[in-house]
Amino acid sequence: MSLGKYLNKNKIGALILIIVIIIAFGFGGFGGGFLSNNQNNIAKINKTNITKQDLINFINQSGISEKAIQDNLSNNIIEELLSGLISTTLLDLEIKDFNIMISQNSLSKKIKFNKNFRDESGKFQRLKYEKFLLENNISAPLFEKRLKDREKQKKLFDFIGAGTTTPKFLTKKLFEKENTKLEIEFIALEEFYKKKNQIDNLEIKQFLNDNEDKLKIEYIDFDYAVINPKNLIGVDEFNQAFFDKIDEIEIGISNNLDLDSILVDTDIKLIKVSNFRYTYDKNDIEKKIFEARSNEFDILEKENDYILYKITKSEKRSPNLDDEDLKEEILGLIYEKNKYEYNKKLIEKIDKNKFTIEDFVKMGNNKIENLYLNSINDNKKFDIKAVELMYSLPLNSFTLINDEQSNIYLAKINSRQNEIDISDENFKEYATKESTNNRNNILKSYDLFLNEKYNVNINQVAIDNIKNLFQ
Repeated sequence: MSLGKYLNKNKIGALILIIVIIIAFGFGGFGGGFLSNNQNNIAKINKTNITKQDLINFINQSGISEKAIQDNLSNNIIEELLSGLISTTLLDLEIKDFNIMISQNSLSKKIKFNKNFRDESGKFQRLKYEKFLLENNISAPLFEKRLKDREKQKKLFDFIGAGTTTPKFLTKKLFEKENTKLEIEFIALEEFYKKKNQIDNLEIKQFLNDNEDKLKIEYIDFDYAVINPKNLIGVDEFNQAFFDKIDEIEIGISNNLDLDSILVDTDIKLIKVSNFRYTYDKNDIEKKIFEARSNEFDILEKENDYILYKITKSEKRSPNLDDEDLKEEILGLIYEKNKYEYNKKLIEKIDKNKFTIEDFVKMGNNKIENLYLNSINDNKKFDIKAVELMYSLPLNSFTLINDEQSNIYLAKINSRQNEIDISDENFKEYATKESTNNRNNILKSYDLFLNEKYNVNINQVAIDNIKNLFQ
């Protein structure tokens, strides 16, 4: 079981609270050193001591194997487990402080009304309960203690978040935000960008001069051979004889022998490559050699073959525009640069309120399109982030947006339509949603209160002693 899964199963109710507690009291954020010389205590929360035995018990109950802990000692697994124990202890202190109780009668009802322990008619079956305990290797007292602790924690969170009745105007505001229909007009900007065939040689030359170092292309010369059992030892299987030969080749590489000497007793042919420039349409083996070029002489694996190669030359050159593929790449870079600059100037004009409705109409020139967005989640045309941006803007404002294919548009917010029926089932759902938002905000404030209320210190020596138990 991973540590993350373990920690998650011990958090109930308002997860934000536990997470923030752990972050707040994380081991990078504890106060000064543990002042006591008592190495039996591993941590202290105000006047409450957490002993080494407490942590050992906590680890034993976690279900994490000893080997998993040993393998993750360097990844601070002990510290993370201690963080979990500290967060649990903090909750226990809060439960005690608020005098939160669970009666035996309430606990019994929780068990009896658990659907996992009831038959088809809804009647509690003790055999099902006992079978559950056996299958999960847990005793009834321990299960009931854990259930009781969880119910206390739930009551704590209910208590902290109590009284958060959400006013209708807040629910209405949230409903409007997410369900208002938005009418927009937009212009596709693609045709306003300079096309590749409009970029002349003077602009290309200027771009190359401005970006001389960045645009240099690396070319390499190399020799290589494809090696497999068939062409090396005459069989189809990877046996010990084959790997012995591979070992001999690696010795030859370490002695910097030339490829002809390494392959002298074989019929394997060398392939010589000159002026290799990486492009996606090149041979996969040769691309792999280029990617491994930091090692000039090596053997590497590729599927069912071994590739022996040696790079004989490497240099960076300015782009050769006689290479049509390379010229096309350069034109693509210039196109993207011009596109960026056009968009930037348009945004600056909008931000300075120098772009008017008249400018929009003139720019559109019968190319303006119209669209209704049904809600803030309506991404049938534009990227969801672009939709959220438009919903945040006032009427008659302009912005640049994109779709999921990265096409750019100039958009104008035309109108909003709010049709709200407070008896609508959807509206009732938003009342619950807004209440949850308010509750979470209260819990975040409670986290800040806990940071002030509790002082946590740790004993690093005791932690190291615990680690030594697993080494």
